[in-house]
Amino acid sequence: MNRKTAGVLNGAIAAASYGTNPLFALPLYAAGVGVNSVLFYRYAFAVVIYGIWLKFFKKTSFAISLKEFFPLLFLALFFSLSSLTLFEAFKYIEAGIACTILFIYPVMVAVIMWLFFKEKLTKTVIFAILLTSAGIILLYKGKPGGAGLNMHGVCIVLLSALLYALYIVGVKNIKEIKHMKPDKLSFYVMLFGLLVYVYNLKFCTQLQILDSPMLWMYAVALALFPTIISLETITVAIKLIGSTTTAILGALEPLTAIFFGVVFFHEQLTIRICIGVALILCGVFLIVTRNVRKKRKFKLV
Repeated sequence: MNRKTAGVLNGAIAAASYGTNPLFALPLYAAGVGVNSVLFYRYAFAVVIYGIWLKFFKKTSFAISLKEFFPLLFLALFFSLSSLTLFEAFKYIEAGIACTILFIYPVMVAVIMWLFFKEKLTKTVIFAILLTSAGIILLYKGKPGGAGLNMHGVCIVLLSALLYALYIVGVKNIKEIKHMKPDKLSFYVMLFGLLVYVYNLKFCTQLQILDSPMLWMYAVALALFPTIISLETITVAIKLIGSTTTAILGALEPLTAIFFGVVFFHEQLTIRICIGVALILCGVFLIVTRNVRKKRKFKLV
């Protein structure tokens, strides 16, 4: 397998595996397990399994300095709260739609970089914002049988996308952690992110115990597929084919979530929803490919 093929394969696996979030989270909800307990198990299992993988298989050093500690804690809060708001949104709007709206985070990154880091807001970015906004308007609907538009659920997902965008901007711009290896950074983000759920669960005194082997399997799968496997494969993909191509392959994430939602949870898939999804994906593609177009234009000149 050549470098490009391996990169594309890893990027596709990363996106598709992250799209399995609803597949494992929704059955836990159906069993009466609350959002904070679900995410506690996801993060706790991921920290243990990923920590063992890094220590004994990748021989990663876990040493960090005090200067790295606080930026990592800061980023972990954004990352963890992004997970919390996304999983909370699953209660109000269909999981596939929620994951599609979440996918607008690259557009938000571009806007944040314009507002706070003086990056130019181009016509491409403005057009992408219009496309994604139109897509979200088309997706403005809650679960079937709900009372019309579910603004609350959509707003929660938008907040999740914003928090994740802030995490991405932080990773790119905080100088104390720029040099840190991605797997080590991911481990500490998950470890410190776990503190959010420890706090929300009153230091685990309100943690719901999973009462069947199947629920434990769902919790472990939630830690493995959309967390550890996604993190590992996306790191490999970025190294082999670059961040732009990997981001484009990220379109498989909402598509996977929609597929599982329709097949396993009988969620709706209408023409209106398909058009909304297409508009959001087009808007995101414009953002993630704009740097490539700039480089090509420069070479031609």
